Amino acid sequence: RENFIHLCNPHLEKMKEDILYHFALGTGTHDFPTLFGDVKFVCVGGSPSRMKAFISYIAEELGLGSPGCDYPNICAGTDRYAMYKVGPVLSVSHGMGIPSISIMLHELIKLLYHAKCSNITIIRIGTSGGIGLEPGSVVITRQSVDATFKPQLEQVVLGKTVIRSTNLDEQLAKELLQCSKEIGQFNTVIGNTMCTLDFYEGQGRLDGAICLYDEEEKLQYLKNAYDSGVRNIEMESSVFAAMCNLSGVKAAVVCVTLLNRLEGDQISSSHDILVEYQQRPQKLVGYFIKKSLGKV
Repeated sequence: RENFIHLCNPHLEKMKEDILYHFALGTGTHDFPTLFGDVKFVCVGGSPSRMKAFISYIAEELGLGSPGCDYPNICAGTDRYAMYKVGPVLSVSHGMGIPSISIMLHELIKLLYHAKCSNITIIRIGTSGGIGLEPGSVVITRQSVDATFKPQLEQVVLGKTVIRSTNLDEQLAKELLQCSKEIGQFNTVIGNTMCTLDFYEGQGRLDGAICLYDEEEKLQYLKNAYDSGVRNIEMESSVFAAMCNLSGVKAAVVCVTLLNRLEGDQISSSHDILVEYQQRPQKLVGYFIKKSLGKV
């Protein structure tokens, strides 16, 4: 059954042209169905360089393109986001934090709609701070929770607070966990992900420019988070889950943990170790895509 993107915006039908400003793309200047109509998998992550590395990796895994091939940035007309494509896979950067990924997702969802894409899976791959896990562990998000551990996104629209669900696709999470077991290279768990509004105070760090609580209060907060089912902390998953839910898109969040926040706040692992850690979500999602396409 074909499952198309659902747009929660009746106003778009009245527009002669839809300009995706932050992508430097538009329906009046680009043929979306030709450019993107075959897309089935979209992977998004914070860093442009990481998403370029991912598209090179997945191209090699799928046997598409030639070794060392340089993939052009589809959004080269802007410095906001980067976008790369190979075969049925689209790789897009989203920057850091809820506002940045929210802007990207509005335009990405419209892009997929205008391209008449169907049966899309969107996966956020990234890094995070772990809670009670060894650094390098991969967390597949069951549901994104806010800083009070509630599975919801609070957003103010026209001066009113709107509450949106942040659950993610349970079956997709199980499929990804099974893929990790088949790979057998790193610890992977399904758990809740806490999405915060900033990196320092919002995550209970002691090393920011401002900190008006003590270490005991911080540790108690993180232990409470762990007891509620939280296994990692990042800054994008809540709006990602909410927007994918509203658009009828199957979605997952797969993040590696760079440290155990119960043991410290600063990332002290070597550059080489961090690079290897950051490749783990890519490996897992790459394997999932290969398996979904019958290439495993």
